Amino acid sequence: MQRVTAQLVAGLVAAVLSLCWADGGGTSLAERVIWAVNSGGETHVDVHGIHFKKDPLEGKVGKASDYGVRLPILRSSPEDQILYQTERYNEDTFGYDVPIREEGDYILVIKFAEVYFAQSQQKVFDVRLNGHVVVKDLDIFDRVGHSTAHDEIVPFSIRRGKLSVQGEVSTFNGKLTVEFVKGYYDNPKVCALYVMKGTLEDVPKLQPHPGLEKPEEGEEEEEEDSEGGEEGGKKKIPPGSKYRVQSGPRTPNPYAADNSSLMFPILVAFGVFIPTLFCLCRL
Repeated sequence: MQRVTAQLVAGLVAAVLSLCWADGGGTSLAERVIWAVNSGGETHVDVHGIHFKKDPLEGKVGKASDYGVRLPILRSSPEDQILYQTERYNEDTFGYDVPIREEGDYILVIKFAEVYFAQSQQKVFDVRLNGHVVVKDLDIFDRVGHSTAHDEIVPFSIRRGKLSVQGEVSTFNGKLTVEFVKGYYDNPKVCALYVMKGTLEDVPKLQPHPGLEKPEEGEEEEEEDSEGGEEGGKKKIPPGSKYRVQSGPRTPNPYAADNSSLMFPILVAFGVFIPTLFCLCRL
């Protein structure tokens, strides 16, 4: 009887342990990550246990920069600020190839921080995934400001040899190509990135930013006044820019000045010149 009881207890313990492993140990965030790199930097293990490898593009493509090391990065934990302080940039389009051998739902997380420019429209570029533009006109400073962490999170899926992302589908050959596309404003760059299996709910979120304002519900497409300009009056908030950084008062529009005062002396001079010329002609 005692032997039977001991066997039952051992079986229950094993069952509980197997369930705990299935619910937690086998699905930890670090184990879901299939590929991660610290662009422009060395290896790093973050607070979630994700192992970022040294940049494989070192000495091959673009330039590495640690200019941001002198700056504290907002929205990031102190232990992981190094992921946003180093970066790789290039004077042309560049990217990384990520091998993926299993079907399923995946998330691409791309980390950025603007540590050099201090205003918007200085660095703007796109991000492509196997030819699909998944981030359009990324202006990091415009999104979050200076020396502030910003993550772009792109869900995608691979099934039956097809890649599906943001409503678009293409043939998948086992290699995910993440490209940072050269635009009209400076050079494309990236600080770090990783690919994991899972859904949006599985991705760790950055700390909240006190300078970001969330629009009221239903106002994501709200139009705001633009003072002057050739199109005259309204400017739409770009899609994807749900949160805006308050960067001080609006710069006065130089074209909105009232120039009527400048016309009075010109009209007076013109009025004097015409009669004078008429009198001279009669002489």
